[in-house]
Amino acid sequence: MIEIAFRNAKTGEVAHVGSQPIVLAAGALIMIVLGLCGIALGRSYNRPAPEQDRFAAIGRLQATAAQASEQLVEKTEALEATQQEWIDQLQVAQDQLQSVKRLLAVQQADSKRLSEQVSGLIQAVDDLRQSFSSAQKKEASAPPSAEKSVQTSSQATKSARAKRARSGG
Repeated sequence: MIEIAFRNAKTGEVAHVGSQPIVLAAGALIMIVLGLCGIALGRSYNRPAPEQDRFAAIGRLQATAAQASEQLVEKTEALEATQQEWIDQLQVAQDQLQSVKRLLAVQQADSKRLSEQVSGLIQAVDDLRQSFSSAQKKEASAPPSAEKSVQTSSQATKSARAKRARSGG
């Protein structure tokens, strides 16, 4: 063991510390405890308080929520734009369909009108044939004069023209 000599100023005696190990151990223990307390105090003053940690965490959560909200708004706006484009395309397709329906109705009306005109012409041709064949039968049964036959054929031509004019052609 190490002995350290101290002199007492009043008595002049030399005291030996090594002879009292309990005092030495108690002093060392006090120094260790004081060192640990100093370290603990230093850490407690340098570390943020739990409330500050909570506020920081709340701030981070709010920032994350704000960022997610902004992304959601952007995606919603993109969806709205896409939806509007689809609506516009659908409107164009509906307009085209209406145009096609109108053109089809006009074509059907034209077809019906032309069909009626063809029917009228067919009827006029049939009437002319009957008129012509009846005129030929009359000529064959009695030989008419040339003047009379010219009048009959001119009358048949006039009646055919009149029928054609009435049917719209």
